[in-house]
Amino acid sequence: MRLDRFLSHAVGLTRSEAQRAVRAGRVAVDGAPALDPAVKVAEGAAVALDGVPVGPRGPRYLMLHKPAGCVCATGDRLHPTVLELLPPAERAGLHVVGRLDIDVTGLVLLTDDGAWSHRVTAPRRKCPKTYLADLAAAISDEALEVLRRGVRLRGEDRDTAPAEVERLGPARARITVTEGRYHQVKRMFAAVGNRVTGLHRERIGPVALDPGLSQGAWRNLTADEVAGLAECGAPAGA
Repeated sequence: MRLDRFLSHAVGLTRSEAQRAVRAGRVAVDGAPALDPAVKVAEGAAVALDGVPVGPRGPRYLMLHKPAGCVCATGDRLHPTVLELLPPAERAGLHVVGRLDIDVTGLVLLTDDGAWSHRVTAPRRKCPKTYLADLAAAISDEALEVLRRGVRLRGEDRDTAPAEVERLGPARARITVTEGRYHQVKRMFAAVGNRVTGLHRERIGPVALDPGLSQGAWRNLTADEVAGLAECGAPAGA
């Protein structure tokens, strides 16, 4: 692996930051100064930055409290992205696990582990996701029952899977779904004659948004949270 790429993975520098560090003489390989960012780093080589040994970074798993107005993408020409809420050194290689619309707030997961990301989002695993929905009108008992049985979305030929729905106020509900259809929660309430005016994701599988995270803040997942999400919705014996 090239030295600049090694440093990017090991300490989260961008490639250009890593190249500048190498050319400035801040990096040593096996005890000798390395001034060429393109030099190959052999398996097991000892690399140090500013005299501190560094090694390849392990997989990263983060939760972030997404504010409205930013998009769940690695880059966007029109809007800020959730990755831009992280320090530059933390962004390298990360992607979003299960996106939220630009106007939706709440729990977003980020990782550089593609296999784990797939396990969390694979449709067959039916990992539940819980949202707090504010509505334009009071929700009726009849509408709640329809959502709990499964509702036909406009333009689709099969009902949604049954949802768990709890009324929290005349025009506020908590809803848990196990599918990931396009704009699903908004479309489900539209199908029963209502409109979502605010939507916040509280939980994915066994992991709830940390109440200590303000909007735009993030933290690393714990080992138990990582493991719990990997097993979310897994069939018995999987």
